[in-house]
Amino acid sequence: MEGNTASAFDAYVEALTEVIGHADRAEPLRDYCTGLMMPVPRKSVEPLAAVTAPSRVSAKHQSLLHFVGQASWSDEALMGRVRDWVLPRMIERGGPITAWIIDDTGFPKKGNHSVGVARQYCGQLGKRDNCQIAVSLSIANEGASLPIAWQLYLPEVWLDDPERRQKARIPDEIVFQTKPQIAIDQIRAALAAQTPEGIVLADAGYGADGRFRQDLTDLGLVYSVGVQPTVSIWRSGEGPLPPKTWSGKGRPPKLVQRSKDHKPLSAKALAHTLPADAWKTITWREGSNVELTSRFAAVHLRVASRDYNLTQPRPKEWLLVEWPEGDKEPLKYWLSTVPETTTLQDLVAATKMRWRIERDYRDLKQELGLGHYEGRGWRGFHHHASLCIAAYGFLLSERERISPSGCAATKNGEEPAVPRSSQSRKAANTARAAHLNVNRDAA
Repeated sequence: MEGNTASAFDAYVEALTEVIGHADRAEPLRDYCTGLMMPVPRKSVEPLAAVTAPSRVSAKHQSLLHFVGQASWSDEALMGRVRDWVLPRMIERGGPITAWIIDDTGFPKKGNHSVGVARQYCGQLGKRDNCQIAVSLSIANEGASLPIAWQLYLPEVWLDDPERRQKARIPDEIVFQTKPQIAIDQIRAALAAQTPEGIVLADAGYGADGRFRQDLTDLGLVYSVGVQPTVSIWRSGEGPLPPKTWSGKGRPPKLVQRSKDHKPLSAKALAHTLPADAWKTITWREGSNVELTSRFAAVHLRVASRDYNLTQPRPKEWLLVEWPEGDKEPLKYWLSTVPETTTLQDLVAATKMRWRIERDYRDLKQELGLGHYEGRGWRGFHHHASLCIAAYGFLLSERERISPSGCAATKNGEEPAVPRSSQSRKAANTARAAHLNVNRDAA
């Protein structure tokens, strides 16, 4: 990065420094983000120190270690400043924010001492194993996406163990929350910060939680979230029966009811009853090599889950089903509260925007070392993640000055140097820029 990009990086670091409390944190902030954007195989503290200050590795290592592991700056404030810096540039280049994407990602761990590590399902491994899991919220438009909230999920076994809490320095105010509860708190914070709203997208790990869906509705947000094929629904045009007729004795019945002959069915069962003309082939975007196409059907209906505890039927919403041609069973199911007038094409396109968070995770892990932090404490885990997202945000904001495949190569095919202002004087000739794919449109 040279010229205008170097000046932009200087301004970016200055803006971030304003919210982390002390001017003397500017140098480790700059160095840490610089190191994350460089082609270092392992982006833990020691390699970052070596690549940013090769002549004084020990001193730089101590500086970065204290900055990321112990310094008491606010992750929320830093990520808020990243959001405020990147958001206008996202909107200018890709149009208005259209989606808020909730998901979680895992970090495999061999030991048992890193904060939050437990035997649980890890998407990266595709099975249950020792790992940490973090929940995040990303904002997205047609051109890009950016994580704006990040929090480690802590299993109850951690929170119920005072010794573990103390060793990992877990704040006293942290109590057990499910992943959907963490996500809702992140969404509330985004609303409080007046972040431009979009449709909330999430997989079935969140959408299957009825409380999560209701919280989104109560917050005035529209969603399209994955659900299990077993979700209980009423056929289109049907709903629960009205309360029983009052006998004149006791309290008048208020709860809706079902009967032996009038009861809901599963989403999977409904999908199998839909006529052939209900299914339409939809292309929702261009992939890397081919158009992404599948077969979908959508039915406007009422969810039946535990509605026998309600006094009124649930409002209608869309059940969207994907059933690829030739498959024996439907592939995926979603519930969505987009308006009834929404076309199937638009519903599918909006729902499928969830893929962008997978790109966020991939780039953050593979290019910026999101999972490389080797400390064991709560603060260090979150500081490292916040700095990875800060580096990611800068690259995203500069995408028009940086080649889609990374920084533009020199005449000899070498990678160009990072801004001189971000390097130690003796490292200026050795540091190289990172190769990060910031083209969010390819996919």
